[in-house]
Amino acid sequence: MFWHRGFCFLEDTEMAKNDNLHKAKDAKNDEFYTRIEDVAEELRHYKKHFAGKVVLCNCDDPTWSAFWRYFHLNFAELGLKKLISTHYDRTEPTYKMEYEGGDDNNVEIGVKTPLEDNGDFRNKECLDLLDECDIVVTNPPFSLFREYVAVLMQHQKKFLILGNMNALTYKEIFPLIRDNQLWYGASIHSGDRKFYVPNDYPLKASGCGVDNNGQKFIRVKGVRWYTNLDYKARHEKLVLWKNYTPEEYPKYDNYDAININKYSEIPCDYDGIMGVPITFIDYYCPEQFEVVGLIASAGYLPHLVNIPLTWNKKQACPYVNGQKVYARILVRKIEIRRS
Repeated sequence: MFWHRGFCFLEDTEMAKNDNLHKAKDAKNDEFYTRIEDVAEELRHYKKHFAGKVVLCNCDDPTWSAFWRYFHLNFAELGLKKLISTHYDRTEPTYKMEYEGGDDNNVEIGVKTPLEDNGDFRNKECLDLLDECDIVVTNPPFSLFREYVAVLMQHQKKFLILGNMNALTYKEIFPLIRDNQLWYGASIHSGDRKFYVPNDYPLKASGCGVDNNGQKFIRVKGVRWYTNLDYKARHEKLVLWKNYTPEEYPKYDNYDAININKYSEIPCDYDGIMGVPITFIDYYCPEQFEVVGLIASAGYLPHLVNIPLTWNKKQACPYVNGQKVYARILVRKIEIRRS
């Protein structure tokens, strides 16, 4: 993984099942630029959070960044106090750009100041900028997602960032999901997303193309926004209508919990622990469900699973009737338990 022009370059480690990313690695060309359409679609859910705030885009060259462009164009509309962007260069000292209003439509306007180092978000001068800001919004390196989130949490920052949907299963990330300190964003719940690529990028994978403006793009599956900024839709409860039967909802062979194959099939009348697909988090309402734990294939970690493993086996992934099931989030309904 590396950065260039302020955009994250994705390695295959975090998206191993994504053909586009494999092809990017093989081509030695893995630059992916977030589109301003996707930035705008997500940011519209959080406008109330930005009035009087300092926003930091610390993985973004303002020359190219859709994040810089969005916040610059909407500086007065959002009531921002200040916008800061830092540019990364692997080998040379680079710069930061700061904007405090005055000419929002000219995205090249800003005070450009050299940085002593290369703009890595872990460097002291970038951490000082992190301490100055109120909210971080960016597309960080996916292969550094754990470390990036850890830095944000350590500095007690509000943030909105892009990541792989499966990152929520990391042992460093899941406790934040469980404890309601981190959740998925508002606008991406399924499918794939376009990311722009350089002009010399070979368009060999399925889903690649050129848009009406002549910009090359690829499609990347499994992308989600991660945030600790609240938004209205997060508190909308799922409508549950199915009734529990042991035949339709068998228990796991190795855990005292029932298996649910689709979030839409959660029974309305079951008062126990249920294992749901990780896509459940797209629709998770913290007033309706309690997140209990996570069962996956990384081994039995009691502090993550939070229920006993009933098999005397090293394999901790869930099984139903002898068949392995993909990772499950353990949940139970709050309303029944309180009644």
